Amino acid sequence: MRLWLVLSLLLLNARFSSGQPASAGSGDAAIREVVKKYEASRNDSDANAVAALFTADSDQLVSSGEWRKGREALVRGTMASSAATGGKRTLTVESIRYLTADVAIADARYDLTGLAGGEERHMWSTFLLTRSAEGWRIAAIRNMLPAVPVPTARR
Repeated sequence: MRLWLVLSLLLLNARFSSGQPASAGSGDAAIREVVKKYEASRNDSDANAVAALFTADSDQLVSSGEWRKGREALVRGTMASSAATGGKRTLTVESIRYLTADVAIADARYDLTGLAGGEERHMWSTFLLTRSAEGWRIAAIRNMLPAVPVPTARR
């Protein structure tokens, strides 16, 4: 009877401890650091630093609709975009949600200031991050430029 109880408890513990999302805050600092490194490497136009933050099969869908697939295309597009627009990028992580202990979604405000003519852009970026032996890496980014709300029709 005692052996059955111990085995049952071990199986129950294994079921609830593996594959479960990490508790809030357990990896938040590391994820925020990856996003800050991305921001800094963009502002410094450092292609090698950008590349080091991404998985080999990463992709990025930017607000213009361009879809950069694979780390090389992503870095090339990122550097071209930074050179064309200039300005300063600021990313502020607003929320982090863990899908599993090794997969997380981070949503960030994305502000681009100091553009030609004093233009500014205020967007959102969603980062999909995965954790491996090397630490957290960005697997995907989705940028969104909020649209003007459509007026609701009267009935």
